[in-house]
Amino acid sequence: LCSLREKEERPALACFMSFDKSGRKTRHRFERVVMRSAAKLSYEEAQAAIDGRAGPRAESLLDPVLKPLWRAYDVLKKGRDARAPLELDLPERKLILDAHGLIERVVTPLRLDAHKLIEEFMIQANVAAAEELEAKKTPLLYRVHESPSEEKVRALSEFLRTVDMVLPLGQVMRPKHFNKLLVEVQGKDYQHLVNEVVLRTQAQAVYAADNKGHFGLALRRYAHFTSPIRRYADLIVHRALVSALGFGEDGLSAEDIARLNDTADMISDAER
Repeated sequence: LCSLREKEERPALACFMSFDKSGRKTRHRFERVVMRSAAKLSYEEAQAAIDGRAGPRAESLLDPVLKPLWRAYDVLKKGRDARAPLELDLPERKLILDAHGLIERVVTPLRLDAHKLIEEFMIQANVAAAEELEAKKTPLLYRVHESPSEEKVRALSEFLRTVDMVLPLGQVMRPKHFNKLLVEVQGKDYQHLVNEVVLRTQAQAVYAADNKGHFGLALRRYAHFTSPIRRYADLIVHRALVSALGFGEDGLSAEDIARLNDTADMISDAER
C-alpha cells in the first residue's frame, strides 16, 4: 500500500511544511491523503534535468516541479548550514553481483544534489512528526543519537596527534568541532582515515521511547517517519499520528504503547 507507483493512486500520510527565507520551519500539518506520482524519476534523471540534460520523462516536469523543488532546497540548505550537523565524507559503496550472485565489482555512486535534496526534505518531515506527536502528548519512538563518550573522544584526540592535529579536550563536544577537523583534512592523503575514525568516535544511533536528541543531525527531537514501507519505526510513528490526529481506527493500540520500550530494543537489535 505504501509503494509509490507512477500515475497510480496510493494512500499516504502527507506532511505539508512552510519555511521562512532563512530555512527555519514556520509551520507544518499532517493529512491523510491519496497521492498520484506524476513520474517516478531516479535521482540521476532529476539531476540531469536540472543540469540541462532533461530526458523525455523529466522534461515536462522541469519548470512546474523540479526547478521550484531545487529553489526550496536552496532555502532549506541555509537552515541546515545554520544547524551545522556532522558532515562526514564517507561515500556509499554498492556491490554489483553477477548472474551467480557473486561480487563482480564494487562501485561508489556519485552523491548528487538530488540525493541531498530528498534527504533534507525527509529530515524536516521526520522532525515535524516528532514535534506533532510531542505536542499531542502521544507516545512515539524517537531516533536517538547521543553525544560521543569521553573515552572515545580521548581516543580520537590521541589518534589525531599521530597526524599532527589537535582536538582540545574538556569542552562540550558539538558536531561543529568534528566538522572543523574534517575541513582541515580535506585533500590530504589521510582524509578518508580521519573521516572513518571520527565516525567510529560517534555513539550508535538507536530507537527509544524517551527522547535524548540527535547529536549527528544537531536536532533536539527526531523520529523516523518517511519510510514506513521498509522501517518498522516509521510505521509506529505513522500509526501514532493516525491516533493523535483522529485519522482513523488503525492507530496505536494501548498494547502497542505499553510495549514501546520493548519494540525500541527489538528493532534497534534487528538493525544491528
